[in-house]
Amino acid sequence: MKQNNFGSDVEGVDDESSDGWGDYPLDAVFVRTETRSVSEVVKRIQNQRYILDPEFQRDFVWPVPKQSKLIESCVMRIPLPVFYVAEAADGRIIVVDGLQRLTTLSRFLSNDFRLTGLGGSGTAVRANVLEGKIFGELPLNLQERILDTQLTMYILDAKAPERARLDIFERVNSGEPLTRQQMRNALYNGPATLWLRGAAESDAFRSATGGSLNAKTMRDREAINRFCSFKLLGWQKYTTGDMDSFLAQGLKSLDSIGELKRKQLRSSFDNAMALNRRLFKDHAFRKSLASQSLASVRSVINISLFEVCAVLMSDFEDSISDSNEMEIRNAIVELVRNEQFARAITYSTNSTAAVQYRFAAMEEKLQEVIKK
Repeated sequence: MKQNNFGSDVEGVDDESSDGWGDYPLDAVFVRTETRSVSEVVKRIQNQRYILDPEFQRDFVWPVPKQSKLIESCVMRIPLPVFYVAEAADGRIIVVDGLQRLTTLSRFLSNDFRLTGLGGSGTAVRANVLEGKIFGELPLNLQERILDTQLTMYILDAKAPERARLDIFERVNSGEPLTRQQMRNALYNGPATLWLRGAAESDAFRSATGGSLNAKTMRDREAINRFCSFKLLGWQKYTTGDMDSFLAQGLKSLDSIGELKRKQLRSSFDNAMALNRRLFKDHAFRKSLASQSLASVRSVINISLFEVCAVLMSDFEDSISDSNEMEIRNAIVELVRNEQFARAITYSTNSTAAVQYRFAAMEEKLQEVIKK
């Protein structure tokens, strides 16, 4: 697994993107094709069976003239490009590629905009019929053409392996390149992803990380997703080296534990953030905490160090007090200086060996101090 330091953003996190399809059987079928009419799809959108607003997607940006051209294409019976969607666990449909087009169709059928910008050479007759009209003002035959327009859907199966789902998601999205966490945020949209957003926006998290994890690409939520997965599932359960699947399992667990336990987890998370901030100041979750002076230049956030410090500090928070804080700080500094531990938070960080080693080593250090 190659290491990706994402420039000055973070370090200690592997790039999960696949370079090929070697992990999957050549005959594996993860995508099926279905054809649905505009009227069917818009009805499902109105019934909230389609997720049109996952947070990774850009805000709806098509200008009205471009929206109008799409409606004109339907009237002219011009086939539209295919749509890529994914099944959520609850049966809803997540739009992977086609958000702008489906939103346009839904808005027009709701009479939310008038067709504009359709004039031009050779289009005078058509423009006279369509220009300035909302859906309800069109002749019935033209309304029916739009409603009957067939949309070809490529549907990503909900039962596809997690890595395959994200790899396909990555390949077919035609917009701005997505991070794996942005994809997860769409595929598991619900109470768990709302929890991640709230934790990422908290003062405790922002203070502990210095606000240095990119919110737009959801690097902040990826770090918190890791905390949740290791906290809820246990680091001992990480045995396959497949971080994509482990983080997805963490989101499913977070979604299923109920509101009370999510509140308790949030309290534990906030306390862990505050404790790390108190111990390491501006160097919390950074390898520069191992320097001789906390006044030295700080390094970037190390995601592997974040997950192990956040999870284990939350596990031991009741045993940490003013009397042993300095000793705990010194023990962690000593550990980060250790060559083997440093490798485990820097290289092949998603491997089972690296994950198991760094958690076991940190847990042992904390237990040594607390038992004294």
